[in-house]
Amino acid sequence: MHFGASMFLTDYSMTPAELAQALEQRGFESMWAPEHSHIPTSRRSPFPGGGDLPKQYYDAMDPFVTLTAAAMATKSLKVGTGVCLVNQRDPIQTAKLVASIDQVAGGRFLFGIGIGWNAEEMEDHGTAFATRAKLVRERIEAIKEIWTKSKAEYHGEFVNFDPMMAWPKPVQKPHPPVIVGGAFPQAARRAVRYGEGWIPLAGRVGKDGDVFSTVPKFRAMLKEAGRSEDSCPITLFGCNDDADLLKRYRDLGVLRACVSLPAAKADQVLPTLDRWAGLIRQVNG
Repeated sequence: MHFGASMFLTDYSMTPAELAQALEQRGFESMWAPEHSHIPTSRRSPFPGGGDLPKQYYDAMDPFVTLTAAAMATKSLKVGTGVCLVNQRDPIQTAKLVASIDQVAGGRFLFGIGIGWNAEEMEDHGTAFATRAKLVRERIEAIKEIWTKSKAEYHGEFVNFDPMMAWPKPVQKPHPPVIVGGAFPQAARRAVRYGEGWIPLAGRVGKDGDVFSTVPKFRAMLKEAGRSEDSCPITLFGCNDDADLLKRYRDLGVLRACVSLPAAKADQVLPTLDRWAGLIRQVNG
């Protein structure tokens, strides 16, 4: 099982390069950066994690900038958006952003995506909350056309463009994996339909149970759609430092377990990474 780490990279956290090097040195496979363009002050949308919205949500740097810095500071560490809010980004520009970072990183980019939860934030971008899932699907379909076709076109309800040419193309073929974040069953269905991976939260328990309950159901969805388990592996976010639990995730067939780090300096973060380096050795032998 691979291990990753995510952090809201801010002007008061470790730098992207500093964190990336620390992760690579300790045997982590990937580094993930979330995004919020801004947080409207109305706070009408409740924080999914409950309670007050943490300050780091207001302060996060752009993930494509931070992940480029991380990729340039490392040799093998994969870098991923965890997650990119495609509902708030132009698909043509996003296709170029992802292809460009995959080029400069030498094929190390993981395109984690989500449909968003903050209605006011996306409304400021001109996105309607009620139709955001279809908008994201169309944008991802259009982005894949741009990545894989010399002359791409797309005609949908929300995304529409005639034949066009755009380079660079990604290093990874046919393209970087689109890894769909969100809960079961809605996000799982989206992953089955147009993703190359699914990102549920380790500690999230819904009406369908926890990941040990939902992962078999997700794999049944894949089978029903004529897809193999390997075509859409699971990346688990928000994992705790419990060796026995991590081994259960490994035995469940989870591809990647990721820890969420605080937006803090090295003196606070590195001891956590050292502890996880021991867990990586313990789980993977």
